[in-house]
Amino acid sequence: MNRLDGKYVLITGGSQGLGRQLAINFVKEGSARICIVARRQDFLDEVHNRLLEINPKIKVIPIAADLSRQEDIERVVAITLHQFDGRLDVLVNNASTIGPSPMPYLLDYPLEDFRYVINTNLIAPFLLIKKLLPAMIENSGSIINITSDVGASGYPGWGAYGISKFGIEGMSQTWAAELQGSGVRVNYVDPGNMNTAMHRSAEPDEDPRQWTDPSEVTEVFAYLASDESKNVNGKRFRAQGGNNHKDNSSYVERPVLASEV
Repeated sequence: MNRLDGKYVLITGGSQGLGRQLAINFVKEGSARICIVARRQDFLDEVHNRLLEINPKIKVIPIAADLSRQEDIERVVAITLHQFDGRLDVLVNNASTIGPSPMPYLLDYPLEDFRYVINTNLIAPFLLIKKLLPAMIENSGSIINITSDVGASGYPGWGAYGISKFGIEGMSQTWAAELQGSGVRVNYVDPGNMNTAMHRSAEPDEDPRQWTDPSEVTEVFAYLASDESKNVNGKRFRAQGGNNHKDNSSYVERPVLASEV
């Protein structure tokens, strides 16, 4: 459909699961340049090759990085802006870690593990938005943060991961309110239960066949990344929230800005 024709895109956590599928779909939608960030180089190489199969002319920048480390975040920003000539249209903050598995209750949660999860899942998106924002203003960019149902309701055993997603929701609301009128929009999406390696690790006793394949939840992300959503800011979406994939209003869960209510 080429809804993302010419867009420059950065996706963290882009080597597996939802991030990998978003990279594939965004290239199919016409993205001109795409940067994928993840910890494992071998996984990044596989996605890189897959994207080139879809479009041999696409410019793909794979960056191996641990986003719990500020120096790696600085390197990701520097490489992306250099390769993108100082421009960025879409930022998808998808990278996250589940923490220890099986997940302990908070009473037994190791402090270093707690810090690692918060740094990866919450601090990294904050820093990436802050450092990449100037590159996104000129072209009225779109920032998409990934949340979860455990970021809206507390569940026992979801520990630092759930807390980090509560933080993502609050941070998305604050960024959206502060960027109102700038042209840059910030929205956040709960993709729902998906059959991914992280979800299988989080709930090893569950049957992953009951969960949705990531390829089935990408429509709302394409909408938010495209110019179709240029006036949509500060809203929570559920990727599995509606049956009509053409009517993205069915995915909106709630508004954020009081002035819009």
